[in-house]
Amino acid sequence: MENRIGPATASPTDIKQAEEALRRVIQDQIGPRRPGVVYYDGGRLVEVLRVIADLSEARRILKRRAAQFAIELIDLHTGDRRYTGAIWTGSDRVLKAVTV
Repeated sequence: MENRIGPATASPTDIKQAEEALRRVIQDQIGPRRPGVVYYDGGRLVEVLRVIADLSEARRILKRRAAQFAIELIDLHTGDRRYTGAIWTGSDRVLKAVTV
């Protein structure tokens, strides 16, 4: 039996729902990180400087074709700036939150 994939038949509503679901997943992966938030990232104390949600910019910064976001951080012990695309995990701990 031959396996065939036909033309895409998703309606505009289906596409909108899929985009919204992806947006929520990405927001969950970013977690509570907003500019000004201070948190422990493994063994480092870092502050969020910027959250980049634009796909092309995040992919350019991280040099990863699959990047969905990039977060610019500053290490509060060394002063080093870096970018990460790591998802928020249960081992990350917010020390200073900011309100939006």
